[in-house]
Formats: sequence, C-alpha cells, structure tokens
Amino acid sequence: MLVKISVENFKSFDKKEELSMVSSSKVQGNKNHRIKIKQTNLLKNAVVYGANASGKSNLVTAFAFIKTVLMEGMPVGCVNDFCRNKAENKTRETIFELQFTVGDTFYAYGFSAILNQRRITEEWLFELMQDGTAHELFIRKGNKAPELGEGVNLPATEKNRFTVYADDFAGNETQLFLTEMNRGKKYTRNSKLLFFLQAFGWIMNNIIVINPNIGISNTEAYYNDESLENISKLVQTFDTGVTDIKTREISVDEMSKMVPAEIVQSIFTHLKAQMQMTNLTSIQMTWRVEGGFFNIRIKDNAEPEITTLVLKHGKSPFDFTFPEESDGTKRLFDLIDMLLTDRPDTCFVVDELERSLHPKLTEHFLELFMEAHEDARMQLVFTTHEDTIMDQSLFRRDEIWFVERDAENASNIYSLDRFKERYDKKLSKAYLEGRYGAIPVFRQFSFRKGE
Repeated sequence: MLVKISVENFKSFDKKEELSMVSSSKVQGNKNHRIKIKQTNLLKNAVVYGANASGKSNLVTAFAFIKTVLMEGMPVGCVNDFCRNKAENKTRETIFELQFTVGDTFYAYGFSAILNQRRITEEWLFELMQDGTAHELFIRKGNKAPELGEGVNLPATEKNRFTVYADDFAGNETQLFLTEMNRGKKYTRNSKLLFFLQAFGWIMNNIIVINPNIGISNTEAYYNDESLENISKLVQTFDTGVTDIKTREISVDEMSKMVPAEIVQSIFTHLKAQMQMTNLTSIQMTWRVEGGFFNIRIKDNAEPEITTLVLKHGKSPFDFTFPEESDGTKRLFDLIDMLLTDRPDTCFVVDELERSLHPKLTEHFLELFMEAHEDARMQLVFTTHEDTIMDQSLFRRDEIWFVERDAENASNIYSLDRFKERYDKKLSKAYLEGRYGAIPVFRQFSFRKGE
C-alpha cells in the first residue's frame, strides 16, 4: 500500500511537499477506511481539492513521472519540468520519494535528478522499521557504482554477481539502478536481493495512473463473456442508456484508421518495452484513447490480437461504437476496472475523477468502490472539484487534502485534518466560503463601454 509520496522542485512544487496515507489518531469516524499493517494504520482514500492551476494534476503527474523514469530512463521532454518560479531551480535537484508496503514490509524508494540536464544524481532504497529507524538496502551517488547497505549480507556467488552489475552500471546517469536490477535479471526464491524485484514490481504494477485524456489498464474484464456481462450490469446502474456490451475483433490497420498512427505506434512501443523489461512472453492491456477503446493482447512474436467495444442501447437494433458515446459514458469506462479488479494491493491515482460525470454518478461510483473493496488492501487517490462529496459520512477528515498556490506561485499540500472542525460541520459550504483555502481568488475587472 502507498504510505507517502513526497516531491520537490517539480513543476509547480518548489519546496518539499508530501501527501501521507498514514491515518490520524485524532479522527475516529469511518474506521473501516483504515488498514492496519504491523503497528501502522494506512488510509484507503485521499481526495485532493484545489483551484484550477493550483497543482493538483502535477501531483498525479509526479506518480506518472516516477513510473516513466523507471520504465524508460530520463525522458527527453523533462528538461523544463523543474519548478520554474525561481532561476536557481534550473540547476537544483528535483527529488521524488515513495514510501509503500509490499506485504508487511515497509520501503522508501526515491531518486534525485537535475532535470534540465537529464542527469540522475542519487538513488536509494531503504527498509523502514516500526521503531522509526531505516535499514539501507542500496544507494547510488552520481556516476559512482551503486553500493549495498552494510546490513545486506550476500553469499559469495550473489555478491560477485551484484558487483558485476554495479560496476557495469557506473557512469550511467540517465537510467535508474532499480530498473537495471530488473532488466532480464533472475533471482532465486531465497535471494537476498529480492527487494529489487519487490520494490520495482509494486511501483510499476500496483500504482495505476488514470488521467482524463487516456486510460490504461491490465484488466482481464474485457476478455471473456462472463465478465462482459458483469460490466454491462454495472454500467446499467449508472443510467447511461447502455444495456449490453460486446467486443469485436479488428486488425492493426483498422485500429490505425480509428486513431492517429503515432498513437498506435506509441501503444505498441509501450507494450513491447514492458515485455522486454519483465521478460514476459505475452502481455495484454486495455487502452482508452481519443477515438476508441481497445483491448490488445500480444503473444510471443505473433500478430497482436485487438478488440474494440460494441455497445447496445435499449431495444435499438443498431450497434453503437465507443466514440459515439457521451463523454460521461466514456469516462465511466476509464474507471470501471477499479470496481471489478481483484488485483491485491493496488493504488489507483486518478486525475479529475468527476470529469464529465454528474455529481450523483461520482458519488455512486465512490460508494460502489468502497463497497467492492471494503476489506481489501485497495487505495484510491484522486483530484476533484466536486464539493458535494466533501462529506464526513463519505470521507474522513484526514482523507481530504488541499493544494494551493502561495505568493511565490508554488504549490503547497495540506490536509483538512489540520483544521479543527466539528463532526457535524458542513464541509463543502465551509470550503466554498474559503475557510480552507484552495479556491480561486478573482481580481477586479471592469468592461469599458463606449460613449
């Protein structure tokens, strides 16, 4: 589970800012919104509010950026992603850190980089202990060879292997060593280096980022008739007019006619890169892009198997394609996997969850999500403007967060829990009145009328 994310000198975040999923001992309501791992209570939800351009989406982007660097190395387009409110930030380190659990083990993984130079300056992985101490697992500084922590004791053969990997990696300032230790490497079941697999695997597979423009999922839901029937029934509860969902097989050429060729190429490049990284002989993913909804399965070197959705409306004898649906219905298909998934220990990070949805649909979705995963290690972190769900019957105070720009135009993150509010307080009204900040502040403007 996600414990914490911190980010510094990235886009609108100047100083170190963090969002924590550790529950507050002061909040007693909705105790079922917590999962206890060892002595730590972790929250299942975090809803993030803020005005337009406050930096909410940049928080989601930080999650996506970490995953991108792990998969591809420092991207070419990151040279201007430092916080550009100060000249000195151009040459200042940008720092990312994730704290999370794999099973009952707590990890802290992070890296720093000079984004304008596309140069990684440091990388680390620690195991966090319940007494507040941390055991170093590995660290790399600059272009030096990565080193294991003193407490990591390896047998001779494994130590020799690690030394070879580390020496070969020395001088590499655009890639992460955690990635290298997962690139085609094989470990025995009792290996002392399994933490490399565990940390990389959780970040890449268990953090699912969804934004309003593109949705990606590795769900099984669209690959068999039984689950399609469940999806049909589920979508009907949202009153969209869709009464049945089927899939139709299409070719790569047909897909290329439905969406731009460069998007098709980027999808297959992403899938092949993930296959190579994880040594998989097959892979499948569901993609929602502008113009279509596609399920793609690749096995070995065979031609990709691609299906798209065919939708039925009531008693109409005609089929409807995905692009013909309303924006709200399309948005539901971005989110539907979140309700159906039985993948354990997943953290969904969603930008503008309510995008194109009626407030009642948003509330209905959240209630279904909480019901579906009531006893599971499942988390939802999302940004929103929807004030109607800012309700203490739906979310705990420590699950509600705000992002606000300060006088220097930098984003600050803070929790509602820092405000002392009664449990019967109408939060949405207080928020819109400006009690918690993170709302637009308008300047005076006058229209000049001609004489």
